[in-house]
Amino acid sequence: MCGRYATTTNPGRLAIELDAVDETETSGGDSGAFANYNVAPTTQVLTVVERHDREHPDDDPRLRLRRMRWGLIPVWTKVAEPGVPVKGKPLFNARADKAATTPSFRDAVKYRRCLVPMDGWYEWIVEPAAGKGKPVKHPYYMADADGGRLYMAGLWSIWRDRALPDSDPLLSCTILTTDAVGDLTKIHDRMPLPMPREHWDAWLDPDRPAPAELLETPKPETVAHIVARPVPTLVNSVKNNGPELLSAVDGTGADRAEQISLL
Repeated sequence: MCGRYATTTNPGRLAIELDAVDETETSGGDSGAFANYNVAPTTQVLTVVERHDREHPDDDPRLRLRRMRWGLIPVWTKVAEPGVPVKGKPLFNARADKAATTPSFRDAVKYRRCLVPMDGWYEWIVEPAAGKGKPVKHPYYMADADGGRLYMAGLWSIWRDRALPDSDPLLSCTILTTDAVGDLTKIHDRMPLPMPREHWDAWLDPDRPAPAELLETPKPETVAHIVARPVPTLVNSVKNNGPELLSAVDGTGADRAEQISLL
């Protein structure tokens, strides 16, 4: 699964790179202003969608960058108070093999699919407790070996309080997950579903359902460029956020040396 990730993507620069419309609240500036090394559920995250222009619906759809709450809120979610949805299970992940038939996600699978850009994501290997101590969580960071940006398949939703038709809609998203493949199985049995560039047109098409094969577990070669490495336990707390979360870890100690040998 994917419950934490890192991103340094600047929306303004990404919009230029992808020839996309930047619909985020801010754009341009120093890329460091957009860096988040410990993205957690309920955070506003950057997504890529493809939509028609509201004023010119017959025009071809264009790529658009939007900020969304990480944790999908289904359109049928009830209202807790004016303009606020009832709190429910944080749907920050969706199983790719079941999303098309799951009530919370099936409508989004048809026509509201997105990409979630990231530098890499975190997973943990849990070491059993010694004696009466607590289990130790060893964090690992999965990223492109050459430092390239990753794009993960996602779904998104638009929630509105129907009693407040003029209120701003609440956009939210979830990241699709699939069975881990290749060397990534040594870290966790699940992983985010990567979406290669050659499949973007079909995946993001707002007018047609995505081909079923795009929701299938990818072949090992699809993630062969992704490597895993141990990172500091600072990432275990969402209160910590900075480039130091990705710094090299001292390989001394039998327990850490054993974990490194998995790679």
